[in-house]
Amino acid sequence: MSEALQREGGEIAERVLAFAHSSLFERTFAEGMGLVEETAGYLDGPGRKESTGLPRFAALAYAGESMRLTTRLMQVASWLLVQRAVRQGEMPVETALDPKYRISKALDDTPILEVTELPERLRDLLARSAVLHQRVSHLDARVYSGAGDVPEDNPVGAHLQRLRSAFEA
Repeated sequence: MSEALQREGGEIAERVLAFAHSSLFERTFAEGMGLVEETAGYLDGPGRKESTGLPRFAALAYAGESMRLTTRLMQVASWLLVQRAVRQGEMPVETALDPKYRISKALDDTPILEVTELPERLRDLLARSAVLHQRVSHLDARVYSGAGDVPEDNPVGAHLQRLRSAFEA
């Protein structure tokens, strides 16, 4: 490995460690995990009840949007947990540099259907999770710049596209 590559890798590792020990990380972690918990509570309780009274198309949109919501939050939570593992010394920085631990930019934020009948709380969680995902994607890009490519594939994206196509027919 060339000296320039080693130096670049050391600079990235320093940025990762500095971020993992920052108050920005602490706030982002608390917000992210709080939103994961809030969303789980909603989808398992009030959201389940609210979805049963929806018209057919709105119920299908609810199912697709809740899947998108959980996928987005699972990505954010996974990224935050990797940063915490680095912070606590449970994962070497070199491991965290692997592209498989990066945030995927492939999430499609286009609604499956423009359905105003979706519960307000679900729409709120979708909007807040999109903002959080964008911010974490930005942090990932800044902290890990130069550490390799971010994976662009998203296995859920193909399913969402099929759902969208089914409603267009």
